[in-house]
Amino acid sequence: MPKAPLPSDPPHDLIQTGVPGLDDVLGGGLTKGRLYLVEGSPGTGKTTIALQYLMEGVRLGERVLYVTLSETETELQGVAASHGWDLSGIEAREMLPSVDQFLPDELNTLFHPSEVELGEASLRILADVERVDPSRVVFDSLSELRLLAGNSLRYRRQILAFKQFFSRRSCTVLLLDDMTAPERDLQVQSIAHGVLHLEHNTPAFGDSRRRLIVLKFRGKLFRGGYHDYRIARGGFLVFPRLVATEHTHVDDQEHLSSGVKDLDDLLGGGLRRGSSTLLVGAPGTGKSTVAMQFALAAADRGECAALFLFDESIATMRTRTEGMGMPLSGHMEAGRIRVCQVDPAQLSPGEFVHEIRRAVSEYQAKVLVIDSLNGYLNAMPEDRFLIVQLHELLTYLGRSGVATILIGAQHGIFGLQMDTPLDASYLADTVVLLRYFEAEGEVRQAISVMKKRGGQHERSIRSFRMTGHGIALGPPLRQFHGVLSGVPVSLGGSAPGPGNPGSS
Repeated sequence: MPKAPLPSDPPHDLIQTGVPGLDDVLGGGLTKGRLYLVEGSPGTGKTTIALQYLMEGVRLGERVLYVTLSETETELQGVAASHGWDLSGIEAREMLPSVDQFLPDELNTLFHPSEVELGEASLRILADVERVDPSRVVFDSLSELRLLAGNSLRYRRQILAFKQFFSRRSCTVLLLDDMTAPERDLQVQSIAHGVLHLEHNTPAFGDSRRRLIVLKFRGKLFRGGYHDYRIARGGFLVFPRLVATEHTHVDDQEHLSSGVKDLDDLLGGGLRRGSSTLLVGAPGTGKSTVAMQFALAAADRGECAALFLFDESIATMRTRTEGMGMPLSGHMEAGRIRVCQVDPAQLSPGEFVHEIRRAVSEYQAKVLVIDSLNGYLNAMPEDRFLIVQLHELLTYLGRSGVATILIGAQHGIFGLQMDTPLDASYLADTVVLLRYFEAEGEVRQAISVMKKRGGQHERSIRSFRMTGHGIALGPPLRQFHGVLSGVPVSLGGSAPGPGNPGSS
């Protein structure tokens, strides 16, 4: 939900950009009749966003004008064709140098170019505006205008003249700047009503990451900070930064059953709606299977469960769960279990959060699984911010009444020296620990609840096994000491397990 506009900027004075996510970031859109700067290095998508802005005007029946000093109309048509767009209704005016001016008779040696070419270009632009009478104008790009001006004073005066001219005509203008000047030029930033900055970063591995930030918007509340975006066929896709406090809080303390009584008893009745649960343990201890059990139980109740897989393919997940008697196919076909395969090298953190929000808002997911935090960590280009983003995400899911299950894989198999690459235990409401341990010449598994906020749970450590009929828990391992170390000491008696009751 966008922040509400200031009283000085009523909603009827806002115009949409044609990019829904960007309108969200801007608090509803652009203020009508103002001049805006869109800056970014080549390849960040300035032309794409400008064309979408003008096409939105055409859709609304407005007259629009694209003034270009750097690209030909043929190149603009090529950009449009790559997105499947039709530029009908957009008046394009090329202000490129004529080939004739390079002829010997046409060369000017008496006056500086800023005294001749800048004046001529300005007159032609103003004449086109008078002729077309547009409500939306794009000026591409300022680099050529800056070079024609020759010095910063003349350049600033030219921008101010444009601003006053377009303001009197109630025309909303986008100035595009490719930031090719040797030094950062803040002249236009100080003049513009709003400034949108686009960035294009390439990590050491994986796809490039793009993000934007609103540096300035006079008299208007907007969503601050960086927002990821992507350029795909069809245009600019912006993924606004998640602000959890903007979403309504759902107060529902109901416990959700896993469908396995012993597991529910261990958890004190199951998982509470709106809570977050961290399943942590070595690889293969059954973390994903426990999470899947809760997703399957939700689907059996007719609710929707969403799974985001970083480490396992969907095909492998289906084979594994169906081999344990967990029928997912019917629920997946019916849309009650929705599985998203996440490639951390391709998907930006902002887009990942967008997909989660979509699962909650569009599909009404009540159980959500992130498998695993290790993959989530790899998706973050700057991992020091992962905990902050994860906190915001869990707050949003909690306020939405979603039971969230996080899976954290530890490095190592046995012992107390196992390392967790991301410690999210303090963020989670419930922490479930799964361990391997050695007993009677066998490698076995144990499960225990280390923490649960706002409710009681069993303090015991139970044996745990994955079978062809699902998961099974045994009685507490009272005859052992040091199970969590992986090499326990027997206190007498045989080691119980699922199917071997032992003593309790």
